[in-house]
Amino acid sequence: MLLLLETPAGYALFTVKNKKLLKADADSIFENFKSVTDASRQVGLTAFHKFEDTKAAMEACTELTESSVGKSLKKFLKKNVVDAGLADSLTVLDKQLGININKKLGIEVSVMSDNLREIMRGVRLHLTELIEGLDEQEVRTMSLGLAHTLSRFKLKFSPDKVDTMIIQAVGLLDDLDKELNNFAMRLREWYGWHFPEMGKIITENLAYAKVVRLMGLKTKAKETDFSEVNVPEEIAAEVKQAAETSMGTEITDEDLGNIKTLSERVIELTEYRASLSEYLKLRMTAIAPNLTFMVGELVGARLISQAGSLMSLAKHPSSTVQILGAEKALFRALKTKKQTPKYGLIYHASLVGQSAPALKGKISRVLAAKLSLCCRVDALGDQVEPTLGEEFKEYVERRLATLEEGGMKSLSKGISRPTAGKHQKKPSVRGSGAAHSAEDDVVEAPKKRKAKAVEAEAEEEAEEAPAPKKKKKKKVVEEEAE
Repeated sequence: MLLLLETPAGYALFTVKNKKLLKADADSIFENFKSVTDASRQVGLTAFHKFEDTKAAMEACTELTESSVGKSLKKFLKKNVVDAGLADSLTVLDKQLGININKKLGIEVSVMSDNLREIMRGVRLHLTELIEGLDEQEVRTMSLGLAHTLSRFKLKFSPDKVDTMIIQAVGLLDDLDKELNNFAMRLREWYGWHFPEMGKIITENLAYAKVVRLMGLKTKAKETDFSEVNVPEEIAAEVKQAAETSMGTEITDEDLGNIKTLSERVIELTEYRASLSEYLKLRMTAIAPNLTFMVGELVGARLISQAGSLMSLAKHPSSTVQILGAEKALFRALKTKKQTPKYGLIYHASLVGQSAPALKGKISRVLAAKLSLCCRVDALGDQVEPTLGEEFKEYVERRLATLEEGGMKSLSKGISRPTAGKHQKKPSVRGSGAAHSAEDDVVEAPKKRKAKAVEAEAEEEAEEAPAPKKKKKKKVVEEEAE
């Protein structure tokens, strides 16, 4: 029995000397590995391959985590097992790695059992003593360096493909929208005690905040030049007229100062939201151009945020992309055994929004199928132009037009067509002496119906037809006599 162990220093191949351990109780095996002397009696080192440097160790570790047989491991096993002519079975901790070794090298791999796990545990306990020339401090240093190198390799990324910035930006954008709505509502209610009529005249929140900051008290409405805040003349005239007959209460300068501070915050947040939206648009165009072209930067960013990353979104199937964002409705429908949702975040896409209510489910399914392909190209490709997104968007638009035409055609279902063929008269040329043909007047005969149907109709007609009245003989005789 051969044991393959992977260490930070290299590959080690051990042979089990004591065959009784394989049939012994798993709980009692550890007693045979209490000391180095006991461990050396149970197992023996067959071969050891030391890594050249940290880079080689990192490559080997990466291959082992993926359960693949690398060049170094393949060369080691071929030299010490296949070429050496060892007929013993090999034991590996990873089941998938053992299957791959058996396929590539033809080495018999035994099934992992509790006894073999305990034996490997005992070998790892005295690993530095069983392998000559290996220091414990050196192994610790190698393991620490390998851990740092592997972590840097896993966290390695390109600065142009940073989807974390997108996730944070779209999250902040949603938070800003909520706060802006709260602040604007608070400003309208607060200033509404002084000038309630202006709330109905100026409906936009940013314009309302600018007017409050510029005008201040309603008594200064006549002196204020509203063109400084880009307010139309018609609206400015209405504000001045309403200020003269306003029913609001008077406020102090301290109240007005707090209201102006709030209006400045609303203006600052609105301007920052616009710059953040522009930043998100540029970042999405650089990282996911095809996805952005299909559904827009806001919906695309929310899909990436919901999935966790662009790579995670690319791994999702199209059915998951379709209902991404509607997880609560999905699990509720599965629990109550009702219809599952047809769309999630992609409902806000323009292609789904412009379709008819009856076609939204079909269009969302088609759009999700194309979106999953676009995400994979964006995550794994190096395209800058949205060539694939343009092609897929045209396809979805054509599909939408086809479904809309098909919906109009389906309205004509149920209309019966005549069974008899129509007479088609052949065109005749004036002045031609062609004789009239009897075939021109032929009309196609209707299709023959089944005999049973014909008999049933004949019986119905016979029942419905009234029986003929019989004349009485007396009346006939009297009429003849007269």
